[in-house]
Amino acid sequence: MDIIETIKDQIAKNTILLYMKGSPNAPQCGFSARASQALMGCGEKFAYVDILQNPEIRANLPKYANWPTFPQLWVAGELVGGSDIVLEMFEKGELQTLIKDAAAKAAQA
Repeated sequence: MDIIETIKDQIAKNTILLYMKGSPNAPQCGFSARASQALMGCGEKFAYVDILQNPEIRANLPKYANWPTFPQLWVAGELVGGSDIVLEMFEKGELQTLIKDAAAKAAQA
C-alpha cells in the first residue's frame, strides 16, 4: 500500500483523527498539545497518528490535505484544520458539537 492509500485508509477508518507531533499524553509541540487538549475536552475517543514516528506521512499528508502544517484534525473524512482553528472552534463550542455528532453517527453505523 502506498503512503497516500495509507493516509486515505486512516482517515476512512477513524471518525475523529488527529495527525500530531507526539501523542495526546506526550505531545512534542505546543500546537499539538493545544489541539489534543481541546479534543480531549470534548469527551469523545479519538485516534491519533504521531507524525514524528511516521516520516512518510509527515512528508505526504500536507500535499494530500493541501494543508501545510501540523496538527491536522480530520472528522468524518473531512479536514477541519489545524491548532488555531481547533482552538477557536472549541472556545465557541462548535468543536464539541462537531465531535459529539460525529461520534454519535459512528456509533450508529
